[in-house]
Amino acid sequence: MSRRYWLLKSEPEEFSIDALARVDIEPWSGIRNYQARNFIRDDMQVGDGILFYHSNCAEPGVVGIAEVASTAHADPTQFDKRSDYFDPASKPEKPRWLLVDVRFQRKLRRTITLNELKGRGELAEFALVRRGNRLSVLPVTRAQWDFILDLE
Repeated sequence: MSRRYWLLKSEPEEFSIDALARVDIEPWSGIRNYQARNFIRDDMQVGDGILFYHSNCAEPGVVGIAEVASTAHADPTQFDKRSDYFDPASKPEKPRWLLVDVRFQRKLRRTITLNELKGRGELAEFALVRRGNRLSVLPVTRAQWDFILDLE
């Protein structure tokens, strides 16, 4: 399989690019959307590229690069009754929610803001800039990946 590319969103107060840099590898837990889960389960492969995106903050945008560091496996937060991501319908023998581990690669020299991305006609088909798209895991084409990183 050839390398694929993704955008993963995180609120910086919850988990930032700096936090990922400190730990190097982190399980990407808490995904509770079926389409995002299916991307993780069916399409993400070890070595795939990730654009790390800060959302719900003063300046949302792409802030770093990471890579998929594991195959999909059960998200343990779904079984933890103390977790905000607990799912009583999910069972250990048949987990509903999956995650991949994410490895830090580098922080960008600057934030490539959402407004900047929206202003680029070359990115008109990019899922992030399409109206109403709120997924936290989005596919990125190789052309979109290259174009966004060239903006850095």
